[in-house]
Amino acid sequence: MSSDPAGSTGGYKALSNVPPVLLVIIGTLSIQFGGALAFTIFDDVGATGTTLLRLSLSAVLLLAVARPALRGRSASDWRLVVIFGLTLGVMNICFYEAISRLPLGVAVTIEFLGPITVAGALSRKPIHWLWVIMAALGVVVLAAPWTADSALDTVGVAFALVAAVAWGAYILLAQRLLQRFHAGEGIAIAAVVATGLVLIPGLVSGGGRLLDPSVLAVGLGVALLSSAIPYTTEAEALRRMPARVFSVLMSIEPAVAALAGLLVLGQHLPLRDLAAIGLVIVASVGVMRGADFAPPAEAAIEA
Repeated sequence: MSSDPAGSTGGYKALSNVPPVLLVIIGTLSIQFGGALAFTIFDDVGATGTTLLRLSLSAVLLLAVARPALRGRSASDWRLVVIFGLTLGVMNICFYEAISRLPLGVAVTIEFLGPITVAGALSRKPIHWLWVIMAALGVVVLAAPWTADSALDTVGVAFALVAAVAWGAYILLAQRLLQRFHAGEGIAIAAVVATGLVLIPGLVSGGGRLLDPSVLAVGLGVALLSSAIPYTTEAEALRRMPARVFSVLMSIEPAVAALAGLLVLGQHLPLRDLAAIGLVIVASVGVMRGADFAPPAEAAIEA
């Protein structure tokens, strides 16, 4: 079943006159400032509780928009969407656990190793592995294991690396999902599966505070900024521009994350960290320019 982002809903028509480059920028800003907003309720419900709010509210929004057809699906379709949903849940919970311990820009930069490595692995050009090595070097500079007094939180780095692996798997699985489900149907169903994965730990972490009106309001804002808005804008952008151009534009995410961390959370990064983030961005642009995969529009729900 082929995907047609603009075909199943009329939600993209309003964006048809907006330049696709601007749509990608809007989506990127929305994702990263959504991550910064999520951080503000970690003290109330924890990273896991925040993950539950984000995924559950995103699932409601995506189900309302996509209205997926559940009948007529094969067993292989259901296996794929369940595996995709579990991957989505792991990716989100590990990312939020990472940003509870690391500056937002640093966590996103480490997580970016996932798509960079996938792009390098799928490329037929050996030179692209040099870009992957450069990105890995940038992450090593960020972690700075040779300076114990300024090294990053080890657990936070571990969570970010697991999120990177999950993001890489997410990209590969999403390509198959887009072949079997129209538009946002697959991601909507997967969001329900992801919610189920984090339900119990999220309830344990957040408890009754998850129903606090102020916390719910922030959770809804996170769901809108991190999922609904970027999903819509990036799906429309990908429909109207080459996937390779889209990939390169997405490479600015670590820089935007660092900006969001500074403006919203007051996270000032030292020059070394900024240089390392720049190294990863350059490596990302280099490898994505020759990527042999089309990054899914649904990547908007990732972080």
